[in-house]
Amino acid sequence: MTIQILGGGCPNCEALEANAKEAATRQGVEVTIEKIKDSDAILEMGVLRTPGYAIDGELQNSGRVFTVEEIEKSIGQALGRSTGS
Repeated sequence: MTIQILGGGCPNCEALEANAKEAATRQGVEVTIEKIKDSDAILEMGVLRTPGYAIDGELQNSGRVFTVEEIEKSIGQALGRSTGS
């Protein structure tokens, strides 16, 4: 599974990356983190406000730093399993 962090590399992007790594660990999933900083690529993915994140190229959320729990839920949904939330 690949999680793309969409943003220019600001502190919010770094916090979102850390949360994504923690969420993957909690879910027991091995992930590759890909940082996408190119503004054209970010816009093509449908992000109007950064930071955002995608799982395997599918935009999940954008516009703020999402919590570990929110990202965990997205990972669970991408894997087709319930996270109990």
